[in-house]
Amino acid sequence: MPDDAGFPIPVRDPEVAASALAGLLAERKTLPAKLFYDEEGCRLFYKITELPEYYLTRAERGILRAVGAIVADMTPAGSVLVEYGASDEAKATHLLERRTVDGQAVFGTYVPIDVAAPSLWRMKARLAARFPGLRVTPLVADFNQPMVLPAECRPAECQNAPAFGFFPGSTIGNLEPGDARRFLLHARQSLGPGARFLLGMDLRKDPAILVPAYDDRDGVTAAFNLNLLVRLNREAGADFDLFAFDHRAVWNDAESRIEMHLVSRRVQDVRIGGHTIRFDEGETIHTENSYKYTIEAMLQIAGAAGWHKVDQWLDRDERFAVILFGNAE
Repeated sequence: MPDDAGFPIPVRDPEVAASALAGLLAERKTLPAKLFYDEEGCRLFYKITELPEYYLTRAERGILRAVGAIVADMTPAGSVLVEYGASDEAKATHLLERRTVDGQAVFGTYVPIDVAAPSLWRMKARLAARFPGLRVTPLVADFNQPMVLPAECRPAECQNAPAFGFFPGSTIGNLEPGDARRFLLHARQSLGPGARFLLGMDLRKDPAILVPAYDDRDGVTAAFNLNLLVRLNREAGADFDLFAFDHRAVWNDAESRIEMHLVSRRVQDVRIGGHTIRFDEGETIHTENSYKYTIEAMLQIAGAAGWHKVDQWLDRDERFAVILFGNAE
């Protein structure tokens, strides 16, 4: 590894560098999960969803195939579908393809929100070919932050139909419980009166099922985790040695969450954005949490954010849940 007298690696994205340093300079090193999703990270995550160990996507798709018709029956034609964390349209399609009894599209506008701009623009092109009458308005944003939705989401622009929020994939589990409540509160406020919100969530279960979903035998999840370091080398002026870190996934029963870590294999120094970060052997970078809730616990969090339950569905193995909420106001 080069010493500090060597030439620094240029920082290509100061925002990425600042986000990384905020966690790496802390006493217990962390990286924000939003940095996973560069183009390679999105590609690897899609590959993860197809793995035999990763039951979550298959379970949710099965629920959405059945739930789509129910949602269509209670949603006015021409409504706006707002999807949070929309790296692709695979799950939204179960809703976008729905028609009313007289053949009108239930959703006339789709607002996918994600930090990965290239994925959003490719998605818009694909949807233009598949749904020619659908208005697609991508929003490049961090859904964890309060935001103002595009004008297309205002009732006057969608035939006075309330907006419909969609947050699939159990991404809610990647947020700390307090952050999950704040996200749901901000979503309710931005979606407006009368809004509905369809939430996917993974359920608490045997760690023997959970851990392999985050530590697959083919090492795809490990590559996804290590790709964080590739991104920091490329964009944040870092010089991580990828062979000096291992992927680790563990179940934290007290917190009811899966944790992902990158474990330093030796004592080492890493430079990033003009800072030198010291790692001890066995020290970890905590890269992701995935909380696993009971339905009752999630209803408490959503209720504190002003949502009330309209309906809920589970897959046949009762591993995954989809809950429909309504704005309590």
